Amino acid sequence: MRLKKHLLRLIMKSKFRHQRLADQQKRAYISNIKYNMKNILITGSNGNLGQAVAIKFLNEGYHVTGTISPGSKVATNIHFANYNQVSVDLTDATASHNFIATVIDDFGFIDIAVLTAGGFAMGNMDNTASADIMHQYKLNFETAYNVARPVFKQMMLQNNGRIFLIGSRPGLDAIHGKGMIAYALSKSLLFRLADLMNEEARGTEVFTSVVVPSTIDTPTNRIAMPNANFSSWVTPSAIAEVIFSYCTQKGSSIRDPIIKLYSED
Repeated sequence: MRLKKHLLRLIMKSKFRHQRLADQQKRAYISNIKYNMKNILITGSNGNLGQAVAIKFLNEGYHVTGTISPGSKVATNIHFANYNQVSVDLTDATASHNFIATVIDDFGFIDIAVLTAGGFAMGNMDNTASADIMHQYKLNFETAYNVARPVFKQMMLQNNGRIFLIGSRPGLDAIHGKGMIAYALSKSLLFRLADLMNEEARGTEVFTSVVVPSTIDTPTNRIAMPNANFSSWVTPSAIAEVIFSYCTQKGSSIRDPIIKLYSED
């Protein structure tokens, strides 16, 4: 009986030691990030663009916190020690706020935010109901706003930070929005949001840009448009390179509110 109790005590002590070691390693890792790594937040990090951006910044030595939607079955092919993935419903303002508060509590700051989460839908005036518009609004605007708001607040306290919203040509130019009314309307709000944020942040080192790519070269888009000229499309990795260039020491002074990644036609 005494031997059994002694063994149980040894097992419990071993568990406590392992837990303390794990906690110490976590604190040391977070401390290393605070003092040596820049911290970037990426929404939709299991999407084609989100993964490309995450991998680019991870390769450049950043710590990356990426979000995926709860229940998402899309795999994330990211294997880095400095990558942290969180499942959060970005259409829920409270959940989004709590998520950002946790990131700030853990790391103390957010240097960059790239908000790639969103969705797409076709539809003209005849077949686009108000419910369709609200659905695209939630996917493309609310997911951005619910994250941008607390991130912007934190960056204003830091007096430093870059936010990148992902716009679209249909959202920027009505000519390209024909046949996709709900999508174009929801994306158009991101440009006005960036304008308002930049006005509020005038005189600080906080700036918001809207990235406007042409058709992104993804497997899904290739299947949907098999006869298209893929050479005119922009790859997720190319978009990631451009975003990163604006975050370098040389590029950080460039304040382009709209970053177009397509040729004018």
